[in-house]
Amino acid sequence: MRYRYLFGPVSSRRLGRSLGVDLIPLKTCNYDCVYCECGKTTHATKVRQEFIPTEDVLSELSHFLSTSPALDFITFAGSGEPTLSRGIGRIVRFLKDRFPAYRIAILTNGSLLTDPAVRTELLPADVVLPTFSTAISETFQAMHRPITGTDPALVLDGLIRFRQEYRGEIWQEVFIIPGLNTTDRELAGLRDAIRVIHPDRVQLNTLDRPGTDDQVRPASPDELARIARVLGFAGTELVKSTCYEDFGSR
Repeated sequence: MRYRYLFGPVSSRRLGRSLGVDLIPLKTCNYDCVYCECGKTTHATKVRQEFIPTEDVLSELSHFLSTSPALDFITFAGSGEPTLSRGIGRIVRFLKDRFPAYRIAILTNGSLLTDPAVRTELLPADVVLPTFSTAISETFQAMHRPITGTDPALVLDGLIRFRQEYRGEIWQEVFIIPGLNTTDRELAGLRDAIRVIHPDRVQLNTLDRPGTDDQVRPASPDELARIARVLGFAGTELVKSTCYEDFGSR
């Protein structure tokens, strides 16, 4: 069977052997991040849709998992923001009902967790990996170039509400861009945000392949180590993973 909506399994530095599930057409997102290694956003939207037939995804998953492959995670990621898909909740529930041995991870920019329906749909997942890299509005706009109306205070509120409702693990990704979100003011805001989100892990990430803005440079290991010390969170990890690694290169 040729799979259209599954990719891998890939070897991920964060998630081990991971089968990817892609529910979004290429570069459909509500952000257009300067560091995105998957390319510029070509379809900017914050409207949730069933972009691809959910039944087709369920069929592919049933076929692939019927042989009981060895996996560390089934990971929802791919070509854009996975929570834009209206089918994600049904697919997560299907996996938990039919293939409960597999752990489910959701890679997300976290912005749609302001929506109670999205929060509810992600509750059965084992790990949710939201990005929250700055609490400063100007920096947020410069980093993520989001659709109008998206603000870090709103995203943070959604993450706080999700943490109150969710019983799985939250691994907060903080993407580091030297000179942008590395000042004392930025790190103080991040430290405060981490305290109220209460993630199980904080993963510091930086550029590994060219992003969409050639002015963005990777942070050095020394910079990342300094930031980890300033944040002061015991579960902070230094991670360098890419769209091609976690999302698959197809």
